[in-house]
Amino acid sequence: MKHLSRLTAVSLAASLAVLATSTQALAQQTTLYVAGYGGSFEKTIRDEVIPAFEQANGVKVEYVAGNSTDTLAKLQAQKGNQQIDVAILDDGPMYQAIQLGFCDKITGLPSAELYDVAHFKDDRAVAIGLVATGLMYNTKVFAENGWAPPTSWNDLKDPKYKQQLVIPPINNTYGLYALLMLAKMNGGSESNVEAGFKIFKTDINPNVLAYEPSPGKMTELFQSGQAVIAVWGSGRVQSFANTGFPVDFVYPKEGAVMLLTTACPIAKPNVSPLASAFIKQLLDPKIQLVMLKEYGYGPVVKSVVVPPGMGTMAPIGARAANVYAPDWTVVNDKREEWTKRWNREVER
Repeated sequence: MKHLSRLTAVSLAASLAVLATSTQALAQQTTLYVAGYGGSFEKTIRDEVIPAFEQANGVKVEYVAGNSTDTLAKLQAQKGNQQIDVAILDDGPMYQAIQLGFCDKITGLPSAELYDVAHFKDDRAVAIGLVATGLMYNTKVFAENGWAPPTSWNDLKDPKYKQQLVIPPINNTYGLYALLMLAKMNGGSESNVEAGFKIFKTDINPNVLAYEPSPGKMTELFQSGQAVIAVWGSGRVQSFANTGFPVDFVYPKEGAVMLLTTACPIAKPNVSPLASAFIKQLLDPKIQLVMLKEYGYGPVVKSVVVPPGMGTMAPIGARAANVYAPDWTVVNDKREEWTKRWNREVER
C-alpha cells in the first residue's frame, strides 16, 4: 500500500506538473502583442480587426503603436526575450528584421491567393497592403491662390511653398523615398544619393516648415493652415481625406515609390499560433476592402473586387504597375550612414 501510495503521489505530482505547464502556456497565449503604426492605421486595426479576432480566438490583443524604426528598435532591445508577437512594418525595416532573425515563418499562408509582390522568402513576412509615396496638397488653399496642383517631385523646390512644406525625416520611409527619387531623377541611384542630398540642402530646405515623422502632427500642421504641401503615403492621405479635410494625393510624373506594409510573427521559444492567425486575418478579403476604404491600401489578395469609386488614391491597376520599387538590399546597407549625414547636413 505504501508502494501504491508512493506511485499515486508521483503520478499526481506529474499530473499537476503537466497541468501547471499547460496552464502557464495557456496564460502566455491569452494576450497577443501586436506592434504597428499609430494614427489612423491604429484606429482602423482597433475598430475593424481586433474586436472580431479577440472574440473568435478568446484572446486579448494589446496594440503597441510606433513607426517602423521604433518597432524595429524594440525588437532589437528585446532580443532574447521578445515581448512582441506580431510586427507590422514598412518593407525596408521588415527586410532588416528578417535579416536579424526576428521573424518566424507564417504558418498556413494562402500563397496562391496573393499577388507576387506580397511574398517574402520562406514566408518570413507578407505584405498586407500596397501604398504609394507621393505628394499631398491642400486643394482649398491651392484653389484660393490660383495654384495648379503639383505634378512633380521638383515642385518641392518651388519658392512659393516657403515654410509651408512638410516632409518626414529619412528615418521614416516617406522621407527616405523623397531623397531616393530626387537622386534618381538627377543621375543617381540607391547606391549614389549625392544629388538628392544636394537638392535637399540648397533647394528644398528653405521651403520646409518641419521634418515631421508623426502622422498626428502632420495632419495638425495642415489643419492649422501652416502647411499646404507634403510628402506622404497614399494611405495616410486617404485617411486624412476621409475626415472631410480638403486634401488630395498626387502620383508625380517621374513616378511614385512603392511602399509595402508588411507583417511577420516574431520568432521566440514559444511562438503563439495566434500570431500567424492574426496576420492571416489581415489578408481576409473583407479586411482588405476595409483597409482600402479606410486607409487607401491597394489589396494584395487576388480575389478582392474593388467597387466602383473606391480606391481613388490607392496604387491599384495601372497605378500599381507604374511605381518604382527600390532595392532594399542596397538601401538598408547605406541607411544608417545616410541618416547620420542627414542629421548633420539637412535637418540641423
